[in-house]
Amino acid sequence: MFSDDVARSPRALPARRALVDDVYDAVLALLMDRAIEPGARVNIDAVARDLDVSPTPVREALARLESEGLVAKRALKGYVAAPLLDAAGLRDLYDMRELLEPEAARRASANLDDATAAELSESVGQMRTASAPDDDEHFQNYRRFIEEDLRFHHLIADRALSPLLTEAIVRLRSHMHLYRLNFRHDFEEDTVSEHEQILDALRRRDPDAAATAMRTHIENSYQRLGPILARRAETPTDH
Repeated sequence: MFSDDVARSPRALPARRALVDDVYDAVLALLMDRAIEPGARVNIDAVARDLDVSPTPVREALARLESEGLVAKRALKGYVAAPLLDAAGLRDLYDMRELLEPEAARRASANLDDATAAELSESVGQMRTASAPDDDEHFQNYRRFIEEDLRFHHLIADRALSPLLTEAIVRLRSHMHLYRLNFRHDFEEDTVSEHEQILDALRRRDPDAAATAMRTHIENSYQRLGPILARRAETPTDH
């Protein structure tokens, strides 16, 4: 676990891109790896020392993560990592996804252009490549798969041509990858196959099929995650 008291060698950050982008990626990795535990306070100075940067880009990265719902700013505590939803909260999140994302897919089927179709196809291909088995469960090994999953759903939301709908979907999905990394199991192949079915319906410009494929994907995704969370909640904790 990431601790203020543990001496760590500074992590080398890539020279490319804006510094805040690299710091954002690094802090996101700490959250996803649970080096910063859900619900824990984020010590800005400690993170800055760990990354060998000043506190300013850390604050900017945290502000961006706050807009995505992955950290929250609390009075007298500063930033804290978003807690994992309980079983009821996860069910509620999926209920909202089932309301929003099939409608986004339905609308996107009428607005899909060749460029977006090509991007969606590329995303599916990248996810399939990234889903090769790996025994290491750290965030970097899932990064490409996670980014492509987000990209796929965000592209569809964008083609719904409704800024409010897109914003709602993006905010809801920010919590999903925390669950995928904290409740590890074989979900990648099924996810890719379901994305292929959604893409096929979009390419056929079939709004009902696109909405149905998206709804099926979301229902299946919940079945992959919900029971695991419920079992963990029922498991007694040693004190």
